[in-house]
Amino acid sequence: MTLYPKSYHVIVVGGGHAGCEAALAAARMGCETALFSIYLDTVAHMPCSPSVGGLGKGHLVKEVDALGGEMAKIADQSGIQFRILNTRKGPAVQGTRCQNDKVLYRAKMKSVLERQVKLDIKQTLVEEILLEGDKAVGVRDHLGMDFMASAVVLTTGTFLHGLIHIGGQQIPSGRAGEFPANRLADNLVALGFKMGRMKTGTPARLRRTTIDFSQFSEQKGDEKPRPFSLFTEKITLPQVSCYIGRTHQRTHEIVQENIDLSPLYSGAITGVSARYCPSLEDKVMKFPQKERHQVILEPEGLDTEEIYASGTGNSLPYEIQIQLVRSVPGLEEADIMRPAYAIEYDFVQPTQLRSTLETKKVKGLFMAGQINGTSGYEEAAAQGLWAGINAALQVQQRPPFVLDRSEAYMGVMVDDLVTRGTREPYRIFTSRAEYRLLLREDNADLRLMEKGHELGLIDSDALKDLKERRGQIAGELQRIRQVRIKPTAKVNEYLAAKKSAALEYAVPLAQLLKRPELSYAEIEHLEGRTKDLPERVARQVEIQCKYEGYLQRQEAEVNKFKNLEKIRIPSGFDYDEIPGLSNEVRQQLSEIQPSSLGQASRIAGVTPAALSILMVYLKRSREKSADPDNETQPFGGAMGSQ
Repeated sequence: MTLYPKSYHVIVVGGGHAGCEAALAAARMGCETALFSIYLDTVAHMPCSPSVGGLGKGHLVKEVDALGGEMAKIADQSGIQFRILNTRKGPAVQGTRCQNDKVLYRAKMKSVLERQVKLDIKQTLVEEILLEGDKAVGVRDHLGMDFMASAVVLTTGTFLHGLIHIGGQQIPSGRAGEFPANRLADNLVALGFKMGRMKTGTPARLRRTTIDFSQFSEQKGDEKPRPFSLFTEKITLPQVSCYIGRTHQRTHEIVQENIDLSPLYSGAITGVSARYCPSLEDKVMKFPQKERHQVILEPEGLDTEEIYASGTGNSLPYEIQIQLVRSVPGLEEADIMRPAYAIEYDFVQPTQLRSTLETKKVKGLFMAGQINGTSGYEEAAAQGLWAGINAALQVQQRPPFVLDRSEAYMGVMVDDLVTRGTREPYRIFTSRAEYRLLLREDNADLRLMEKGHELGLIDSDALKDLKERRGQIAGELQRIRQVRIKPTAKVNEYLAAKKSAALEYAVPLAQLLKRPELSYAEIEHLEGRTKDLPERVARQVEIQCKYEGYLQRQEAEVNKFKNLEKIRIPSGFDYDEIPGLSNEVRQQLSEIQPSSLGQASRIAGVTPAALSILMVYLKRSREKSADPDNETQPFGGAMGSQ
């Protein structure tokens, strides 16, 4: 074996969305960092949908941006259609989504990586984690080169024993055309990690000029695209449309007639599929009452003919795929440029991770992205940033970075993974967040930017802008609570035009703004003045005023939640010492090793009765530890966090 002449603080294995964010975070925090990718031309590649964001996912992208990550900026630079989803519902469940030029996204991110100070990017295939005792100290690649580091972050995506299925054809691959990482997968098994198997897939890509778009409904983006990133002033790329159509009865017949040729139904695929993103085979077979299923045509870029045929994902033989695609109205002459396929891959059960995304078995080894059982670019990027930050903090001997469920969607996702694990590809949803009224897309900067600055990922100018914005919001909220509008004929005439009740006496502007039919701009009009607040500030004023009662109620719930989170459980706590717990509860608690009573309460199988027993026992052990006359220090000493 040969030792590479330069050693690193942090090594990141894998150049997908998780790896890019992890490497950039570690380098920007001052660590000498290396990013290893099997093929540098596919760094930050979008192997599936050419889009970023969506419901819940858009929240993650905004949070990555507020903490100093890169995904939102690159999405803005490569975005060719922007839409705010769920606009008919409240701001808590709205989400930003953009279509992207895939080639441009990849090129822009690669350029950022190449120009990042303290970051080396290298093309190689990592096959082994190097250990000293139970500590990761580097990696070994397929050429026998040893690269040493103080911390290692694995972001392997679908490459661990990756296997592509197209009908009866099985192709070992991490993505179409790329080598799998089989030896690294074997190495993780040898290290004692519990592995699982998952399946995902991608639909066919069609040639634009062979599609009859007249049989599809055009779906345009927002007239005024709102950027993802706080740091983007304007979207500059040309904007394009997507197109929505439906499958035909013949489409379903083709699937049914050939279902035995699908590896998903023949038994060839053993990995667990994503319930929330089913293949066309699953849709047809599991929902026979549905006569049609949606097909969305999404352009893959401005300078390519390739169209992503969302909704047609399958793993049928190529010749059957041709029949299937051409059975869809408007696709009768469609030419498949790339066939659909399913892919199986190994993952590490995430309950083997700490809340920092460091593994419990191997110190200094972190994991992020699909290796943790998640699905999606956004989930990967958020975990990558989280793991990269914590790897850097560990190297620098600084306290770890952990957000709880009341602080960020990131916190919800990581807590779900390390506390509950996952049996299927995990995807974030707004419904997973108990405190989603507080965790909106629009306030990600107010929630997280200061933390990004503390980490060294957000500069002082951005922090100064944040503080000014906060001051403007507070000042305007105070002003509209004091300024009163009188019930003049002109005022009531305007209210009637807006289908709002007339005034009988003078009321504060804030009271009017609470009316669902009135916006901030409309109460400004009633007042007869324009304060000319920045749009971002005005939006916060409107949301915080309209939903004030709901927000206060949720903040009270958060306070109760935090009381349980404050009750810490010492690392290595021996649950066998607690009488009254069932064997099942003991096993679950011992395996997960929760860091707080709050986390323990979210573990499957831990009953309220078991939680009460644990709370009493922790309280007694804490009282004994605090007693100066008590010389014993049960359970490893005084209370502390992991």
